[in-house]
Amino acid sequence: MGRTGCCYRGAERLASPPRVPRLRPLLVLLLALCYGAHRGGHCQVATPQCRIQKCTTDFVSQTSHLIPALDGFDVEFCKALRSYSACTQRTAKSCRGNLVFHSAVLGISDLMTQRNCSRDGPTSSTHPEMQLEPCNYHSRTQHAHTHPHTHTHTPPGYLFCGLFGDPHLRTFKDSFQTCKVEGAWPLIDNDYLSVQVTNVPVVTGSSATATNKITVIFKPFEECTEQRVYQAVTDDLPAAFVDGTVSSGAPDHNVNGNNGDSTGKALWISEHSPGRHVELHASYIGVTVIVRQLGRYLTLAVRIPEEMAHAYDATQDLQLCLNGCPTSERIDRGGHLPLPLPHPALGLHLQQPHGQGQSSHTHSHTAPYSAPHGFSMEGARARCREQLEVQDIYFHSCVFDLLTTGDANFTAAAFSALKDMESLHPHRERWTIYPPSSAHTSQPITWLLLLTLCALG
Repeated sequence: MGRTGCCYRGAERLASPPRVPRLRPLLVLLLALCYGAHRGGHCQVATPQCRIQKCTTDFVSQTSHLIPALDGFDVEFCKALRSYSACTQRTAKSCRGNLVFHSAVLGISDLMTQRNCSRDGPTSSTHPEMQLEPCNYHSRTQHAHTHPHTHTHTPPGYLFCGLFGDPHLRTFKDSFQTCKVEGAWPLIDNDYLSVQVTNVPVVTGSSATATNKITVIFKPFEECTEQRVYQAVTDDLPAAFVDGTVSSGAPDHNVNGNNGDSTGKALWISEHSPGRHVELHASYIGVTVIVRQLGRYLTLAVRIPEEMAHAYDATQDLQLCLNGCPTSERIDRGGHLPLPLPHPALGLHLQQPHGQGQSSHTHSHTAPYSAPHGFSMEGARARCREQLEVQDIYFHSCVFDLLTTGDANFTAAAFSALKDMESLHPHRERWTIYPPSSAHTSQPITWLLLLTLCALG
């Protein structure tokens, strides 16, 4: 039996990317068995009769473009697993006694259990001729970026932007800024989407503001949707657009991309907690927007395809998500967040995360909205640690907000912003941001004393 083909072409793509969850143990086992067979001079994978290599290669082709963070991943992944299982059944007789084959069968069963895949259901074709769905962004990009000879897909790139608290901005480039930006400011303004926020002062005598109004405009797009406007203000977080509709446009024909929504529309709204948590889904441009109200103020999180975010002209260059806040509007200084109290012992010697905070809303109304400096330094840190175990930039933003406003709701705002970022940000390795030089800081942060007045205007 030949040695070639043991470690099949394309297998490395399953081992390295995190896009196909929990698949790595199966592949490691396959490769280990293959390597052992190769060294022993009798590769079991490459026999002419046993076609487990072909089954696995097809599975790689069907799943390599899938991204877990995107809508419809589970359904497409289950289709591929059922196809993989059917392929192994067809070659079972010729693969009897083949360790790689039997390992693959066990691995498929394990993955189907993990992803709650039914044994019966639709399957993926080996080289599907993709039907173009013009009102579904993922369908359009897969169709446009499919390599005709290999039938593999180049997945589109996505960007994330978030705004919460006093306010704290996370830009498309993962720059974390704290800004004044009082009044109305555009976060996103391109040919497909506009997002504008309005910020008001939080407490008298402070330059810190917070968001009390969010306006999202989905612009007309070919035959998919007419213009729709969503607007949220404090104490009015509707589950409908301003015209009273909850969806718009032609069906995208891809129920998998609707995150469980039954409308089948290209644009729709889902309400997760009445008056507190609303999500806007625009499948025709691949956009997801999360809007929340915590206490008296609003938070925002957006995921958008990179090509959509960059579709703008010179008249649309003022976009906070794209370019950050103007220098004159920055409260932080190069990422250093000044605190409103002259207390140098913040303790920025941070550790790597060991776990995530637990969701809690028990403090939603425990502090007056206009009670600045209701927390001591240690009190603020203790309150923020209740939900934010890792002392990253979200933790320090929480401390800043509590010291500035005395409003304990900002703790929940920081926690929710972190969780929304984790659900939408496409690059896990970029999730955690620490204050500049925090990993090397062991002495009191003396620059906090120098910048104390910044937070108080």
